[in-house]
Amino acid sequence: MKSLSRILSAAGLAVGLALTGIPANAQQKQAPAAAPALKPASPAALAAAKEILAMKNASAMYASAVPNLVEQTKNVLLQSNLNYQKDLNEVAMIVAKNLAGREKEIGEGMAQVYANEFTEQELKDLVTFYKSPLGQKLLSHEPRAIQFSMSYMNQWAQTFAETVNGQFRAEMKKRGKDI
Repeated sequence: MKSLSRILSAAGLAVGLALTGIPANAQQKQAPAAAPALKPASPAALAAAKEILAMKNASAMYASAVPNLVEQTKNVLLQSNLNYQKDLNEVAMIVAKNLAGREKEIGEGMAQVYANEFTEQELKDLVTFYKSPLGQKLLSHEPRAIQFSMSYMNQWAQTFAETVNGQFRAEMKKRGKDI
């Protein structure tokens, strides 16, 4: 379960990092990218999608989304308003309190996405699968497998980066430029 927590924390961090651009985009007055239109889902499909997400403990990925975004926004505002640090810290607590619980919108949206990608029957079949012994094993072992996969990919990338760097240096040396 600890590895699931780590994976979900990493996923939460990824979501947080992806969302870090939101305050910057607001400052730049750029329109956010439109989310793809989702087809309406039946209540049964949404219920099955929510059950799958609950079994996967998906809420752990976005549980801290609101406080993280409040903190990130405060930090962006602090960069250009250092004189208001005390006020911004106080306001951050108010804003976080006012917006507490809004992260549940992410779960609703994720359920909509699942219901858009899978038929109602497929979702019901997935629920049945996840309740089976193999499905339970997948739920309990997949986070560890993902963690080890990510670790492998990072190690591979570091080694491969050395190969790429070597190729760059060799090609530049052919041009008479040692780098």
